[in-house]
Amino acid sequence: MELSLYYREQCHLCDAMRKALVAFTRNHPSVSWHEIDIDRDSELIRRFDARVPVLCYGDTEICHYFFDESALIAALALA
Repeated sequence: MELSLYYREQCHLCDAMRKALVAFTRNHPSVSWHEIDIDRDSELIRRFDARVPVLCYGDTEICHYFFDESALIAALALA
């Protein structure tokens, strides 16, 4: 399962979600993720702007602001 983490530089919530994802993927090696800086794309700024960080699987939002392990596990079960 490949996740997308939409983030901004200098965002403490983004840093916290990144750390949580690192810890989560240590225990779930089938899950990988990549980061997308929304400030590099005007469409992403319109889509996410003040809601970062946002964790998505494809077009499905799993959580935003804070890492939600329960929501991620539920998404894994559906994938």
